[in-house]
Amino acid sequence: MQVRHETRLNISAGLASVLVAGTLVVIKLWAMGETGSLSIAASVADSAMDLMVSLGGLMAMIYAARPPDEDHAFGHTSAEDLAALGQAVFILVTGGVIAWAAIARLLAPVPAQLNAESSGIAVMTLAIALTTALIFWQQRVARRTNSRVVRADSLHYMGDLVFNVGAILSLWAAAHLGMTQIDSAVALAAAALLLLGALRIGKGAFDALMDRRADPAIAAGIAAITRDWPGVYGFHDLKTRTAGSRVFVHLHIELDGNQTLTEAHAIGATLRRAILEAYPQADVIIHKDVVQNRPDK
Repeated sequence: MQVRHETRLNISAGLASVLVAGTLVVIKLWAMGETGSLSIAASVADSAMDLMVSLGGLMAMIYAARPPDEDHAFGHTSAEDLAALGQAVFILVTGGVIAWAAIARLLAPVPAQLNAESSGIAVMTLAIALTTALIFWQQRVARRTNSRVVRADSLHYMGDLVFNVGAILSLWAAAHLGMTQIDSAVALAAAALLLLGALRIGKGAFDALMDRRADPAIAAGIAAITRDWPGVYGFHDLKTRTAGSRVFVHLHIELDGNQTLTEAHAIGATLRRAILEAYPQADVIIHKDVVQNRPDK
């Protein structure tokens, strides 16, 4: 039940991302036509790409939610890592293009002329409100589900927030101070933020695809639960790996070989439930071994 609830949360964040991105494309297109602002034009392109990325992420989360089948016995959650890796590459490219364009604009001999600045500021203020609400929901979902797709989606919307603020500053500076270079400086800062965040998201997705161990704190928590569990005389070969928002756990526990199979099964089953209560995102397999030299416990 907990896993299904987390899946619904992830999909709700994906749907919200698609709806917000579509709305931003429409209102920014109107603002671009009214103002002729290059910063808004860049923001339109960014929002259009966000829409495509959000659609891809949503489809990946829906696919990842499919239950295990004959060909995918451990489920389909690695689709989230593939989507997150693709998003990281996209964000890297976008950040590089934005940085290049900002430098070119700063070096241009003739600054761009802007019009209808107040209309553009109003639209970008609305865009900031919508984007902030979306980021708030995505961050809340990501903390709950640990979804890399949702985290990656939230990252590039954070970059959009910086761009939107930069567009407002640019329009204000153009209208009141005659300055048009400020948006390029903000764009460079936003590009740096995007590049650093993309590297972090990409590394996490790549590590998961390479079956890197889960957060050591999770393994330590599972070891602490197992170490003090009644009837367990020891444990070994605790192994973890991640796939999407899931953590797969393999654990060998040592039990008294003189007890009945029913008693041994009950110890393993209750231990598994305790681990799942502490880590709902886990998929736990426990192997039962007979202790060789039983200590007192």
